[in-house]
Amino acid sequence: MEIDDRAKEIVQELGTAINESVENSTKVAEAIERLRDAGYEMELNLRLEMGLRPNGSDEESSAEEASLRLTDEDLQILQRVKIRIEPE
Repeated sequence: MEIDDRAKEIVQELGTAINESVENSTKVAEAIERLRDAGYEMELNLRLEMGLRPNGSDEESSAEEASLRLTDEDLQILQRVKIRIEPE
């Protein structure tokens, strides 16, 4: 599915908002500091895939299949920044 420029801009804004939320989270900063105090440096990589479909379309016929693989650590970090992942 091809998305228009406005939708692309909104998706970019969403990605920026998520990134800023993680960067500005005091809980994330505190956890990183505890790791440093324990003698470790951390690199955090989160991968987000979004599937978009026009409103009112048949989900099964028009939605592209997307997958999201998260480790236990990924889920813990997302929970700390108040992002909830619900199983299908």
